Amino acid sequence: MDMAKGLLGRTTGAVLAAGMLLALAGCRGDDGDGDGGAKDGGAAVIAPGRPGEKARTLSPEEAARRQPDDSPNAADRAYVQRMVEHHRQALAMSALAPERASADGVKRLAERISAAQQPEIRAMENWSARYPAPSGAPAGHDHGAMPGMATEQQLEQLTEAKGAEFDRLFLTLMTAHHEGAVKMAGEALAAGNNGAVEEMANEVVATQTAEIHRMRAMG
Repeated sequence: MDMAKGLLGRTTGAVLAAGMLLALAGCRGDDGDGDGGAKDGGAAVIAPGRPGEKARTLSPEEAARRQPDDSPNAADRAYVQRMVEHHRQALAMSALAPERASADGVKRLAERISAAQQPEIRAMENWSARYPAPSGAPAGHDHGAMPGMATEQQLEQLTEAKGAEFDRLFLTLMTAHHEGAVKMAGEALAAGNNGAVEEMANEVVATQTAEIHRMRAMG
């Protein structure tokens, strides 16, 4: 499965990176095996050897060069850009619940969705500001092509509904919306390269999968 392969590869890279970043402050090159140690009493990094081999002492510069490159790629950028819009629709739908829902469970669910996705939008916007798209990159995307997005007609029906009808329609649309978000997150985990995006996508998978189960039980 692509998502499983992406997670396995990223997890392996993280373990290797963690193993290389066991810093020893004040360690000198002549204290170890003399292979690439820090000079003049500077900080050094121990890189564990393979089974049966001795660990190596590296300078901070050498350790940095050996870390996996997690520069954002096109999949990372597309995920963040699309998920911001995806979340915004979920917030718009949830904002209708306090006045139109009849079931307390639906109202509480809408509150949880808003509480979770508002800070996620801020985190993704901050990420976009930190990693602006390169010059010449294609701009914009088709909102309707995003999985789980409600159509304009469906949003109008939700806005006009009230009571039990609102509850039913909200749960139906939001379940599909969450399933679309989980699919998008899985694609980012399989094809993306940036660690921060991986963390955000994993959070979406965990949170929204749990809410999908809750909504199905409520329906």
